[in-house]
Amino acid sequence: MSSGVSQPAVYGSVVEFVENYLSLVYRRKVTDNPRRAWCPEWWNHSEAVARLDALWRRWEHFRSDGKTGLSVWFLDHADPHMRELFDPEGVFTFCSVTGGHSDTLQPLPLKSPQPGLFRDSDR
Repeated sequence: MSSGVSQPAVYGSVVEFVENYLSLVYRRKVTDNPRRAWCPEWWNHSEAVARLDALWRRWEHFRSDGKTGLSVWFLDHADPHMRELFDPEGVFTFCSVTGGHSDTLQPLPLKSPQPGLFRDSDR
């Protein structure tokens, strides 16, 4: 891979990465398409932020490998995450490019287990 010397990041934030790279590379029909979802306000979705931030950080890591780096990034990172983000039943299920952002999805319902059921991790 690289020589071990850390290069400065190309993009200073996940926002810069999404706006100046990812949105230009992943061109898809996201308007009036029932098979693909997208929210123009992706930053309002914690899952989308986590996935896109991971993609940005991995892209910064793999971009310096001139042999297979970006191929690995696409196959192992970008394509699986983008499939999840574009999933019409996923994080953007109630959003649309024309209708905008919707905050309809609620966190997963939870019920806490009995104390002591799980071993606490060493902190």
